[in-house]
This record gives sequence, structure tokens and C-alpha cells, in this order.
Amino acid sequence: MDILVRYFAGARAAAGADEERVDVADGAVVDDLAGLLAERHGAGLARVLASSTFLVDEVPGDRGRTLSGARQVDVLPPFAGG
Repeated sequence: MDILVRYFAGARAAAGADEERVDVADGAVVDDLAGLLAERHGAGLARVLASSTFLVDEVPGDRGRTLSGARQVDVLPPFAGG
């Protein structure tokens, strides 16, 4: 299953990209995707992902949320200020 992953703020810097397409297995959940992204981009992104919020097709969800039928995942690290 092909998903567009969009990175914001510190996640963008750690990944070295604004976005990328990622192929995940059927039945994968957000945590599976996070593990794949950490493996692909290294420890810097893994640290950011550990505290990030994930939007699946623009809807917040926990790390156990299924990606079945999803088209896009946004990675939002904690932001300072507000």
C-alpha cells in the first residue's frame, strides 16, 4: 500500500525531505510506519517520531491506528510557542 508521508518542522529537518512516498504492508498501523521511517532515515528522525503526532488523512490518531485505505500521513513534531 502506497502512502504519502509529509514532514513538518523538526521532522522535515530530520528526514531531509518535505515528503516521500512509502510502501507499507496491508494491515500496517501508524507505529509500523514510524518504525519504517526511523529505519530509513536514522536515529535523528527516530527521536523526533517518538514525540510526534500523526494525522492520517488529516485526522489525528494514536500509533495503533490502522493505515488501511489511508492515502496520506502527516508527521507533526511538538511545536514551541503557540
